[in-house]
Amino acid sequence: MLELMKRRTIDLLVEQFWKQGYLTISRKYGTYLPEPNKVGGFDVDIIGRQKSNYAIGVTLTIEDLNQPNILERLKFLATRQTKFTNRKVMLFVGTHVDNYSIAKSIIEKLEPDVRKNIRLFPINDRPIISNRKTQSKNKTLFS
Repeated sequence: MLELMKRRTIDLLVEQFWKQGYLTISRKYGTYLPEPNKVGGFDVDIIGRQKSNYAIGVTLTIEDLNQPNILERLKFLATRQTKFTNRKVMLFVGTHVDNYSIAKSIIEKLEPDVRKNIRLFPINDRPIISNRKTQSKNKTLFS
């Protein structure tokens, strides 16, 4: 059950990647994409790319937010640069709506130049809407 919730939050963070125009290169719990490698000893959930810009995505639970090294982890991941071009790598942080204010207060403790490289997204578990029922009720125009 916990793995299913983690998979769902990563799926919702992938949607935020797509809305920002990033393509997913690797992700956890993916079917066709490989799992991302650890970055500096820290687990990441998603790695994405938009032209020559890269982004790292992590989802934070309440347990992650209560860890003593969360500031160190966020600062480390937010200050990453690409290997050859030294472009900054954007950090996308997704957390449940209930934990959003806690995550925001933690991010506000970081330096301003590190903070501007972090995008915080609230993840809301919304029901999956199926079109199957509505399609079967509609009349077909062509047969």
